[in-house]
Amino acid sequence: MAYLDHAATTPMRPEAVAAMTEALSTLGNASSLHASGRRARRAVEEAREDIADAIGAHPSEVLFTSGGTESDNLAVKGIYWARDRRRVLCSTVEHHAVLDAVDWLGETGAEIGWLEVDRNGRVGRETLAEAIRSDPDSVALATVMWANNEVGTVNAVQELADAAAEHGVPLHTDAVQAVGSVAVDFASSGAAALTLTGHKVGGPHGIGALVLKRDVACTPLLHGGGHEREVRSGTMNVPAVVGLAAALRARPAGEADRIAALREELAATVREVVPDAVLNGDPVDRLPGNAHFTFPGCSGDSLLMLLDAQGIECSTGSACTAGVAGPSHVLLAMGAGEVAARGSLRFSLGHTSTAADVAALGAAIGPAVRRAREAGVSGMRRGAPVTTTTMATTDGVR
Repeated sequence: MAYLDHAATTPMRPEAVAAMTEALSTLGNASSLHASGRRARRAVEEAREDIADAIGAHPSEVLFTSGGTESDNLAVKGIYWARDRRRVLCSTVEHHAVLDAVDWLGETGAEIGWLEVDRNGRVGRETLAEAIRSDPDSVALATVMWANNEVGTVNAVQELADAAAEHGVPLHTDAVQAVGSVAVDFASSGAAALTLTGHKVGGPHGIGALVLKRDVACTPLLHGGGHEREVRSGTMNVPAVVGLAAALRARPAGEADRIAALREELAATVREVVPDAVLNGDPVDRLPGNAHFTFPGCSGDSLLMLLDAQGIECSTGSACTAGVAGPSHVLLAMGAGEVAARGSLRFSLGHTSTAADVAALGAAIGPAVRRAREAGVSGMRRGAPVTTTTMATTDGVR
């Protein structure tokens, strides 16, 4: 198997597994006052310091949550409610944890301003500045992701935060894909709030953080103890917190450079075998492990299944609701047509990726694309839709 879907989740690092395993056998509620509770609290606070150090934040700014989705919802809804202003500005290429939260606010009375992106999927400083200038006193917050989860483009967060700060508008940035992959410094970025999660950096599932400046008001989503700075309630998941911190500590120097070089090898291999494949996103300023391609004449979902049958695991990156796949909202926002938005795959590398994974993809991608195109033409001639099942059984591939 060649696992090329690290952007969805990446294997836990051995150091995180070891730290979490030890913590799982240790007794103590971090809110208890006795010795076991104090021991658990110490483990949490030491982990908080390590996480803060890894992302350039103060420990008191790191609030633990159940993951990226909760952190995004807490930031978007909580800051909006606390600011008591009607407008929310949001980029059109956000993860659905942000998009759906913003849409929900719109249904409950918020006025949503959508920030358009360029052909690489990036929000320009002037785009945000212009949206704020139209009525600065009405803006509760702006939210723009640090790096796009589908096409890998990295935003100039500091420039965006500066534009927002000129009018006193807090900027939230979803950095789930960025933390652990590119340099992230919360303090120097100027952002008011930042989201991260454990399972994207080699830590466990079910743990994340909202990094929130001390002077930014945020109304809680959950009530029941106010464990995390009166912003987030809930008994602390000590083993997961410890595992997240261990994963961030374990990143070796030069890992991003190694992954980026491997990504370049992957991109060159795909282009050599499929010359008309189109690399999406910024060609230079992108996540080191991301290679997102459109394959003309192919259905992305069907191509994914053909590759999966050969032991190559990747992602379409497109939205899927109730089992019905849809076109990528990111590619549509970037100006791609619906056909291209349905015919793309994301290959993402991580800390366990090797040259053998790239070689495996190189051997499989050409035949898979040919079969996908042949089946697509055949289906159109018959006048019948080409389904994923049909594609996966073409030429004996099952």
